[in-house]
Amino acid sequence: SEADKLTFDEVYFSVFHGEIIEDYPNDKPYPSCLIYGQTFSSCPVHSVWAYNEMNLWAVLITVYRPDPNLWINWRERRR
Repeated sequence: SEADKLTFDEVYFSVFHGEIIEDYPNDKPYPSCLIYGQTFSSCPVHSVWAYNEMNLWAVLITVYRPDPNLWINWRERRR
């Protein structure tokens, strides 16, 4: 997030108002997912979260501003 100049508040807002666009149920050590959201100013944000069902923790793996050359509507990967 530092390289993309994202603040904690922007990341939090994007996740709280975001949607899961990809699920990775076989990731190890915990299942994870990709969330698409937007900042306060409607800029797209992607974040990957892992979820530990044993202790109910969500762990932020990475967060970034998606590359428009790789995504359609920020939700679908270009082929």
